[in-house]
Amino acid sequence: MSRILAGGLALVLGINALAMLFGSFWWYNAVPGVTATGAYNPHFVRDIGAAFLVAAGGLVWFAWRPVQGWPALAAAAAFLVLHAVIHVFDASCSSNPMSDLIRDLPGVYLPAALAAALAISRRPGA
Repeated sequence: MSRILAGGLALVLGINALAMLFGSFWWYNAVPGVTATGAYNPHFVRDIGAAFLVAAGGLVWFAWRPVQGWPALAAAAAFLVLHAVIHVFDASCSSNPMSDLIRDLPGVYLPAALAAALAISRRPGA
């Protein structure tokens, strides 16, 4: 089951990454809340898309070879959790923090929680 979850999460993150890399302006305007973070910066969007693509790759590696891929899963989870922490901080500084937290739940917090749970529960020796 964990391999299927990792593969599904990798697929979603990979699609997001490809949209950021190859359709950055579309992605910037399509994802709720992104336009409120500042002016469109194509280089920045593609940089973060590259990070998401690497995270998706780590999840794929784990789904394919769980024992050998666990370190890549842990790195992917670390990126996703740190990304979520940044969103929590930004929400805490906004005029409507609860709305921001709810908006980011499916696309930011849920992937981070799932990847972290996978990494913790499937760590070698667990």
